[in-house]
Amino acid sequence: MRFFVIGDVSVDLMYFVDALPGAGEETPAKRSLIKAGGAAATVAANLASLGHKATLAARVGTGPFREAALENLTRVGVDLNQLQEDSEHPTSSILIFVIAGGERTMVSSIGASRYLDATAFKARALDQMDALVLSAYALSGGPSREYALKALAAARKRELPIFADLGTGAIRDAGTSLLEDLSGVDYLLMNQHELYALTGESSISKGVEVLRQVGIENAVIKVGSLGSMVVTPDTEALVEPYPVDDVVDSTGAGDAYTAAFAASVMEGHDLLEAARRGNVAGALVATHVGAQGYLVRPEDLKSAVQAK
Repeated sequence: MRFFVIGDVSVDLMYFVDALPGAGEETPAKRSLIKAGGAAATVAANLASLGHKATLAARVGTGPFREAALENLTRVGVDLNQLQEDSEHPTSSILIFVIAGGERTMVSSIGASRYLDATAFKARALDQMDALVLSAYALSGGPSREYALKALAAARKRELPIFADLGTGAIRDAGTSLLEDLSGVDYLLMNQHELYALTGESSISKGVEVLRQVGIENAVIKVGSLGSMVVTPDTEALVEPYPVDDVVDSTGAGDAYTAAFAASVMEGHDLLEAARRGNVAGALVATHVGAQGYLVRPEDLKSAVQAK
């Protein structure tokens, strides 16, 4: 399958700490790392690792973070013909504090990702694609929002399946316009906190009702240790998590889920099976360090699901 992925590329500056320091305090890091990241880049890398063709539309700076950000994408063969270079803004970066147990606190520097040039988008780029995968960060604002909206319109005209993946920062930056921008997408993926922030509701059932009012019929809601919930016009089902030992870092787990889910749907699996495979992908990634510290392979999903 051929996927057109739109969104962000970044470098993750990771610090592993026992606890976050208070105001004016200093805490030692057990270790620090520079890793490739970005939601869209991580989705594209996992899609390629799963054996699909992934084209990434994103923007990077020309400074020292560029090579680190693109290393895994190049290695697994992501098509970078739609990648833009920015001579004014640095490659986006995210400062990540990984706290004992794998939880994260992040500080993001938008950088070049927000400046994806909409004039460079050509609708014909979607003519040979089977699906569009959109990171909601592309809709946060700036020129990238115009690029994303043009791509969404072109994908709808071509009746391509559209997978949209939310992010807390995207909801914060885009505000209520994000719900309108995503109206009618075929599959919307998020965690429960993102659902609440997007819809203004405080329960999953009420949040789902808001999604349906704007034409979003198929939604996947990740509910942490409980797994993920699949919501369609016909069913609402909880898919149990895939158990793993030694979770060390949840960075990129949601992006791996999105890649595995989208790949599985396009391969012909039903949504519950796709969610099951998404749970497997996210769990496996969480046992490694970094968003792209482990890229999911076809045999991972097949063997793990068969073992259940």
